[in-house]
Amino acid sequence: MSWDAEVDEVRRREVLARKMGGAERVERQHDAGRLTVRERVDALLDPTSFHETGALAGASRYDGDRLESIRPSNFVMGTGRIADRRVVVGGDDFTVRGGAADGAVGFKMLYAERMALDLRLPMVRLIDGTGGGGSVKTTDKTRRTYVPANPGMEIMTELLSTVPVVSAALGPVAGIGAARVVFSHFSVIPREIGQVFVAGPPVVRRALGVEVGKEELGGSHIHRANGVVDNEVASEKEAFEQIARFLSYLPPSVYELPPVAPSDDPVDRREESLIDAIPRSRRQTFKVRRIIESVVDAGSFFETGRYQGRSLVTGLARLGGFPVGVMANDPYFFGGGVSAGAADKMTRFVDLCDTFHLPVVNFVDNPGFVIGVEAERAGTIRRGATAIFAVYQATVPWCSIIVRRVFGVAGAAHGNHTRLNLRYAWPSGEWGSLPIEGGVEAAYKREIQAAEDPDKLRREIEARLEGMRSPFLTAEAFGIEEIIDPRDTRPLLCQWVEDAYRILPSELGPKTRGMRP
Repeated sequence: MSWDAEVDEVRRREVLARKMGGAERVERQHDAGRLTVRERVDALLDPTSFHETGALAGASRYDGDRLESIRPSNFVMGTGRIADRRVVVGGDDFTVRGGAADGAVGFKMLYAERMALDLRLPMVRLIDGTGGGGSVKTTDKTRRTYVPANPGMEIMTELLSTVPVVSAALGPVAGIGAARVVFSHFSVIPREIGQVFVAGPPVVRRALGVEVGKEELGGSHIHRANGVVDNEVASEKEAFEQIARFLSYLPPSVYELPPVAPSDDPVDRREESLIDAIPRSRRQTFKVRRIIESVVDAGSFFETGRYQGRSLVTGLARLGGFPVGVMANDPYFFGGGVSAGAADKMTRFVDLCDTFHLPVVNFVDNPGFVIGVEAERAGTIRRGATAIFAVYQATVPWCSIIVRRVFGVAGAAHGNHTRLNLRYAWPSGEWGSLPIEGGVEAAYKREIQAAEDPDKLRREIEARLEGMRSPFLTAEAFGIEEIIDPRDTRPLLCQWVEDAYRILPSELGPKTRGMRP
């Protein structure tokens, strides 16, 4: 006797599960301008590659022994491929109980996270649900409440130190859903589709007596700037494209090297525009992204966190096909100085690169920490100290290109001087404990105040020290190892990255210090 009848029953239940919350709720999801969870999985993954786990889980209703209907779990999970690389994907089904966490049935979400951890595969979260919003109904049914806990935290904390974790906020995301967005290495939110908040408008209205809409409370324009999410995009399609691109630079886990891709950009290319990329006038700014894009493989720079900590540019790129992390000071904001937000951004980015063994290239034009009343109120030095520690705790290969300024405590963290502090200075480089203009005011304060003409004396001292700015004087004392033609930057970095990847295999595995979100 065969088991055909039982197999047919499995198929029938799978068909019921694919109906999700029913035609009416699916239509409501579409009317809101959002895809369903199954449409999202299909759009994200390579065609036909999705293998679902737990499709039969749900709240069932029987007519005798026969299943009459089933409301499926509101969490869809399984494995699939992105650009032919295996991933675990889990997504909330908003058509069933608004994607509330307590509607998942059987902790499917935690099973997905455990699967990613134990199989050492990237974890992709498609988040469109809440945390405790549905638990009030659960309380009414169970006639008891519970002491809050965060189930699976031991899995999620280990996950961040083991495999790439990416999250997309694809609807109004609150509570544990919001936490899942930030428990990641990279997060993305589509404009006017996703919102993130600790508690949604109804709770805010009840608790604070404030009427506020979803966009006003937690829209993408808020969180792209404060660091809750990394990138804002225009559509769900673009969100999936960015997820795929981010993962393309990273290994499946910390036990493997980042994937090398073919590149037809010559490693010995010398970009002529670099010779005059830095203005001679110190008062003029320059576009650091043009410098990055001129040096790395053509079209390979993928920026993360553009609208947060804007005096620091971060992103992933390739040199000769090898993935690298890229940091650069942006003089258009605070003159490139390290603000509190830039320090937070730097800490997280360095930790990401160190966790997944991505060599770091640092384009340096760092005048120091941002100063002033607002900077002090923001706790810049405290948050900056954390960023400095991140640099010194990192063990990945590191190379700095000093394109202009290096000043103060913040500038000193352009690399780790206790290791091979590999760096190349452009002729435009200048450095010191303080810029001459501000330093003279501090160092010669008494003399200047006592002079008959304070402004004249200050100008005379500045003129005397001006000749000491020359980077060649530092090079004569081997205080800077090399001053290079800016056009040689790419060839030198491409040579360095080959050495970096040659030594990386000995560094594979998790770091002793775990990654924090």
